Amino acid sequence: MKTIKLVVLSLTMIGLLAAAVLGIRVFSNRSHPSDEGHRTSDTSTQQATPADRQIRAALGTIERAPSAAKGYNLLAAAYMQKARETEDYAVNTQAEGALTQSLKVAPENYDALKLRAKLLLTFHRFEEALEVVHRLQGINPRDHDNYGAMTDALVELGDYPAAVEAAQSMVDLRPDTSSYARVSYLRWLHGDAKGSIDAMRLAAQSASPQDPERVAWCHVQLGDAFLNSGNPAAAEREFDRALFIFPQYGMALEAKARARVASGDFEGAVEIHRREYEREPSADTALALGDLYAKLGRSDESNRHYAAFESLERENAVVENDMHHLVSYWTDHDKNLDEALALAQKERERRKDIFTCDTLAWALYKKGQFAEARKAADEALRLGTRDARLLYHAGMIAHALGEYAAAAKHLRAALAINPSFDVLQVEVARRTLSARSA
Repeated sequence: MKTIKLVVLSLTMIGLLAAAVLGIRVFSNRSHPSDEGHRTSDTSTQQATPADRQIRAALGTIERAPSAAKGYNLLAAAYMQKARETEDYAVNTQAEGALTQSLKVAPENYDALKLRAKLLLTFHRFEEALEVVHRLQGINPRDHDNYGAMTDALVELGDYPAAVEAAQSMVDLRPDTSSYARVSYLRWLHGDAKGSIDAMRLAAQSASPQDPERVAWCHVQLGDAFLNSGNPAAAEREFDRALFIFPQYGMALEAKARARVASGDFEGAVEIHRREYEREPSADTALALGDLYAKLGRSDESNRHYAAFESLERENAVVENDMHHLVSYWTDHDKNLDEALALAQKERERRKDIFTCDTLAWALYKKGQFAEARKAADEALRLGTRDARLLYHAGMIAHALGEYAAAAKHLRAALAINPSFDVLQVEVARRTLSARSA
């Protein structure tokens, strides 16, 4: 706990130094399906984004010096930026190809290894990422970027004390957007919603206007923090800021639709998702539309989008090495429960972060293994995270075990934190509470 306090308290002083300091981002770990040829080749001036311009420049560098690692490293970084701009993380396979070439012409070159550590995180190969980071720290122990990659890997593996120490080292070495963002997330994980918002504000303020996607990303994270604090109006303002800074940003459009749901405007949410899905079909948007259409009683459209989600998400799972979203869909919708449980158990053997524990708890609950589900749910809540979905699952498991006081406590907390945490599951939470009150 001492280390956590250091991360929390140090920001008061560090914030005075933040305004001019820049750094790399925390990667989102959510993917959209790819049409790589379409997305990465669209670098016309009319449609060009910062990543498109970086790709063109990197290709020019390679053409001038094909035997040097620099151009391939620039190209890999540009593809990774493109993946963040579009949320199409399959583009990272092209980044991987560029890094392979970089390491071929200059084995063990430092910049390529740094990029490789970040790339391994996007592929959910967390242990491998840590191995690369340790090699990098042996070369340059004062590079704060390496502590960022270390923090991300440790968080995903569920080693939170070590993650806090790594984040503290990162902040101490260089207070910037990327270090503030990691502190924000760690504060939220440990139940400090206000501290998380404060840190993300610092992240947004210190982000370079030359990287509009990064600035927009910070505002989306800030909006989500407001949404999870029961303030959808403030959340939507942040999402609108993100879209003003980086128009057509998929992450911000999805977030704005969530804010519409929180305000009770389901048709408005459908319209936002529908336009985005027509522009660029994705698994996330297909699932959101499926749930919204189910909520509105439009079963044919709902089933069509659920089928699209399963197809697209299977593609994502191959690229990301991550079945979490598919397992969550199956358990929420009572499909393929045997396979869902087997996959959740397999993933829990690999990592012990709270969300993997929660996924296992819900899969066990749906299979009627309530005592084992409670053990996993307790692991999921071990940090005191104020996450509505975690608390909802814990409440339903407690209810199944006849622990009605605990169930009511968890379910009320879930609805207080975010009364729109899930279009369909929120109604289950309310019905369960009402049944006990009747």
